[in-house]
Amino acid sequence: MKHFVLGAVATFAMAGAAWAADPVEGLWKTAEGEEGGYLHVKIADCGGAICGTIAKAYDADGAVSGDYEHLGKRLIWNMQPKGDGAYSGGKVWAPDTDKTYRAKMSLSGNKLTVKGCVAGGAICRGQDWQRLN
Repeated sequence: MKHFVLGAVATFAMAGAAWAADPVEGLWKTAEGEEGGYLHVKIADCGGAICGTIAKAYDADGAVSGDYEHLGKRLIWNMQPKGDGAYSGGKVWAPDTDKTYRAKMSLSGNKLTVKGCVAGGAICRGQDWQRLN
């Protein structure tokens, strides 16, 4: 009976770890674009990978842009955690160019560096995002 109880406790402890949110999950503010606007991106688990969806858009004055055409669109998908705050293997869509790139991210405290890369990763374009919650 003692082994059964210990086994059950270990099973539930491991299951609890699987249910824990990934550290990157939450709401993030992108860097400002060329015209001063920015986005809020909700990052969450989506079928075992990390995805990010455009939750809100703001204009250069900081006012909510409720008619932004890309609200609710996925910006990041299929990202896989690699350990030590690194993520890769996914894609990122750039609304300003309407292009999709291979993506990688790195998390450090409340800063998330998001990069989209072409040409085997030799050429990358990226931003630093700030955690909102």
